[in-house]
Amino acid sequence: LSMRFETRKEAITMAMRNKSVAQATMPVSKAPARSSKKSKKAKKSGAPKLGTYLTALGAYGFSKLEPVLLAALVTEDPILLIGKSGTGKTFLLNSISEALGLEHRHYNASLVSFDDLVGFPYPDEARDSIRFLETPATIWSAESVLVDEISRCKPEHQNRFFSLVHERRVQGMALEKLRYRWAAMNPSSPDQGGSEAYAGSEPLDPALADRFAVVVEVGDWGELSHEDRRRVADPSGEGARADDGGQLARQLATWRAEFLRQLPETPEALRNYACAATTTLGEAGIRVSPRRARLLARTLLAITIVCGEPSERIFLRVLGWSLPHRAWGENPSLDVVKVAHRQAWGACIAEGDDAWVHLFHTEPRLDEKVKLLLGSCPSLDTGTLAVEQLLANAPPPRAAAFAFAVYPAAVERKLCLGAESVTDLGRLASELLTIDGQVTWQERLSESNTQLSEVVLVGELLAKLSGPRLARARQLFYWCLVNKHVISHPKDLEAEFNRCVEAIRKALEDDKAAGRVSA
Repeated sequence: LSMRFETRKEAITMAMRNKSVAQATMPVSKAPARSSKKSKKAKKSGAPKLGTYLTALGAYGFSKLEPVLLAALVTEDPILLIGKSGTGKTFLLNSISEALGLEHRHYNASLVSFDDLVGFPYPDEARDSIRFLETPATIWSAESVLVDEISRCKPEHQNRFFSLVHERRVQGMALEKLRYRWAAMNPSSPDQGGSEAYAGSEPLDPALADRFAVVVEVGDWGELSHEDRRRVADPSGEGARADDGGQLARQLATWRAEFLRQLPETPEALRNYACAATTTLGEAGIRVSPRRARLLARTLLAITIVCGEPSERIFLRVLGWSLPHRAWGENPSLDVVKVAHRQAWGACIAEGDDAWVHLFHTEPRLDEKVKLLLGSCPSLDTGTLAVEQLLANAPPPRAAAFAFAVYPAAVERKLCLGAESVTDLGRLASELLTIDGQVTWQERLSESNTQLSEVVLVGELLAKLSGPRLARARQLFYWCLVNKHVISHPKDLEAEFNRCVEAIRKALEDDKAAGRVSA
């Protein structure tokens, strides 16, 4: 299985290099072990291991963030780092500029004046235009700019950096040499908690924050490994110049060339992922701008080149660090981000067995899930994975209805399921066969003849049923009531449950009829 996934990943990488990926589907990412042939090739090329580029600059504790940061360096899109004081935000960005040999400018947004950026204006000889008297601190010849403490200047002053970050312009004039625009800030006031407060750190204007392609939250001491803590505490590194022998600069040049080559024909799967994730987040109440969708697709392309292959884990990380909301004091729900990622990945990137599992989970109706198991499940392992995830993640009433409906067919090996999932289905289904318990509720002393509202709804529904359908529904709902599982819409659940049973019955009858014909 590992070799099969590796082959598929190598194939997609080759396709991307040949510009034929636009019509291809990205492979799944199972993080298989790399083949020995591939390892030898990496060693021969002399390229450092991913996760060590920033360490080589003396910036420790950024290994997990490194792929996303490197991708932003490849795209040359703006980066914003958010973190508590002393976490190495400024040091990291200044070290990168040193390692790349850039003409760098470091401005403290809380102190800098506009004249510090552009210089002192004076008329030219003809007195028909204005020139600026440059100093070593002016921005005109800069290749990289770090706007430090960007959240500590007033909103009206933040807007002065708007065109710089977004357009590489100042006073409407293009900064021809400027490649990198970086910024750093402490957490804004609404985002604070605990004893450490940053009273002067204000939320960024959403329009400004949305111009940063990557908004990364830097970890504190508690997130550092033991070895990184020892390195950070070593005083001998104080004041040392970041010098990795040019490794980062050489590798970035290679990645950048490949990025520019692929950019005109960005793989359709990456664009579809960005669109699907943006749409899903918007439906969940997390607005993502159209501009952000484009920046996300650019970062995904770059990180695929940096990592050498698409990775579900890395794509999730890119999606999370692409959201600018934390810059103005909001923290998008991680669960919502994960759901958006899973849907986007399954719909646009996954293929084969993973695509089927995604289809199974995104199908909202239980009876349609049953039909997928009956008709198109590719393997026992795939069916087992899908059913195990459903039993673990679905609300208990829905999981119980599914197990109760399909277990008889699973025992008869009519479903594409392994022994593990059949056992788990049986364990849950058996609970519904014998119900023994009490249903209780609370009422005030002044009240009488009250009933649990769910009991009323279930009673009204059961009164309308008869025969085997009534017997099945009674077992399902009695189990829910005894185990205190909330049933929001009992009528809808019972109808869905019955359709599952009917789908199983029809499949068994079709098999039986086919058997008689073949005989």
